[in-house]
Amino acid sequence: MLLLSILFLVTAILYSSVGFGGGSTYLALLLIWGIPYTIFPVIALSCNIIVVSGNCFNYIRAGNINLKLLIPYLIGSVPLAYIGGSLSIERELFEILLFLVLSSAGILLLFNFKSYDDKKESYKKINPLVSISIGGVLGFISGIVGIGGGIFLSPILFLIRAGRPKYIVTTASIFILINSISGTVGQLTKSDVLAEIQNYWYLLLAVLIGGQIGNLLNLKILPTRILALITAALVLLVALRMGIRFL
Repeated sequence: MLLLSILFLVTAILYSSVGFGGGSTYLALLLIWGIPYTIFPVIALSCNIIVVSGNCFNYIRAGNINLKLLIPYLIGSVPLAYIGGSLSIERELFEILLFLVLSSAGILLLFNFKSYDDKKESYKKINPLVSISIGGVLGFISGIVGIGGGIFLSPILFLIRAGRPKYIVTTASIFILINSISGTVGQLTKSDVLAEIQNYWYLLLAVLIGGQIGNLLNLKILPTRILALITAALVLLVALRMGIRFL
């Protein structure tokens, strides 16, 4: 498990340097390593919480938060992330959902990764009911599968031109943090999860160290759009591998 810990460490460094948690990449790595699927979500969500906490603090302190943009998505996502996290589902259904989530996330990032360098100043006001609905869907999916939802929310916000890039990145980071907390609480309602996660403490330690390195040293090793492209390639590769298994 040493190699897996190192990969989690590197993932945390890269993602924390641009404000994301890396949940989709953690899930992909856990799948490749054959970790029991029942523990996937709580590991990935816990790693998200550890990694994005520092980024959220820094973004808020820098004044990059737009509450009008953020709040509607949280209203929709928080309760449904908890509900999704509390559900126990069969392995076959979980794998199908994970395949669909990774495929969709990879495609969204692949077609929108250039948006992270968007310099345009024209933006649209989104109907709050639309934002709440989007947040609810993403929250529910996030709680079940174990992602923070930022990998979906960021491309969607860029696609609909909901705000300036710095506000979108901050919104996605806080969305990941709050969603991950809510989903983790839901996951911990399952009797076997708390005992199981203790066996993977070294992964949490790895992302704690990696998150601090990326956050405190502000290591922008890769531009956000390049990281989005790499993430898209990785999750699509894992999704393809899963799809072949279904055939």
